[in-house]
Amino acid sequence: MDIKISPSILGANFCNLEKDIKTLEEGGIKAIHIDVMDGNFVPNIAFGPDQIKMLRKISNTLEFDVHLMVANPEIFIDSLVEAGADTITVHVETCTHLYKTIHTIKSFGIKAGIALNPATPIETVKHVREMVNKVLVMTVEPGFGGQAFIPGMKEKIRELNELKLSNGLDLEIQVDGGINLENISNVIELGCTDIVVGSAMFENGDVCETLRQFNSKIS
Repeated sequence: MDIKISPSILGANFCNLEKDIKTLEEGGIKAIHIDVMDGNFVPNIAFGPDQIKMLRKISNTLEFDVHLMVANPEIFIDSLVEAGADTITVHVETCTHLYKTIHTIKSFGIKAGIALNPATPIETVKHVREMVNKVLVMTVEPGFGGQAFIPGMKEKIRELNELKLSNGLDLEIQVDGGINLENISNVIELGCTDIVVGSAMFENGDVCETLRQFNSKIS
């Protein structure tokens, strides 16, 4: 099973963002996770199409995994694709017409994902499971980095992996929130294949060494 780490640049040092991104790329990272927040769906504001377009100038090869934590995701899709997004993940809680939103994202020839807040049940995936490339299980309440992993999400990840295997689904199970060197092995055992790491990747200031330690956990 191929496991990938997708560092969340929300946890990076914004004064050294270009340096951190290049360090990650040189260390073998293939994708970075970019949170777009509107201060409405979540009580925080971060990134937008203009900032993502600037980040794309830093790297033409990294996959830009864009996570929309916004109240009206449909209005951002066109501009995010133009800015350089390779994957757009939307929250099921914000999409009145989820099927249509997923279809719109995929019409641009990029990947589509759906995200579930901690209290949102796996059943919401059922009728779009064949359409999406990934399902993101939020293991903290979305909006802020540095939160602790919610233990009850382990069962949720397990349920999603059982749904994937029993239906022969070709999708990534992504997890985001409170992932660190102590628990990453556990979420992989539960079935996660795409691990978003934020604060734990950047907090000690030595991104190169921390990335080496995380890579040792997935090799």
